[in-house]
Amino acid sequence: MKSKFRCSIASVLIVSVFSMGLPVPAQAGIVGTEAAADRERIAAVLDREEVRTRLAAYGVDPTEAKARVAALTDEEAIRLATEMDTLPAGGNAVAGLFAFLGFVVYLVVWVVCSAIQGKACK
Repeated sequence: MKSKFRCSIASVLIVSVFSMGLPVPAQAGIVGTEAAADRERIAAVLDREEVRTRLAAYGVDPTEAKARVAALTDEEAIRLATEMDTLPAGGNAVAGLFAFLGFVVYLVVWVVCSAIQGKACK
């Protein structure tokens, strides 16, 4: 009984080891430039003096925020830039304030979670 089981396990292991060397077809996709343009727009907003002072008031380092924006995935950068586009340009201060606070909370949570994960990995 044991030898049949061992023989079965050995057969499965042999097949799996030899199949690891088989070539796997590569897949490539077109990389869009939309996310890069959106990252530049977000970085330009973060370069504004009033944004930097507001981030500093919330305890967020502006250079750290720019580094986090650079580390956004393409989908996150596009979504954030789209949300920035839908906000009224100075027409509704309450909506602008909530959107800005949402952005700041998003960045703060991201910084804290990254710090926690970084400590867990050490």
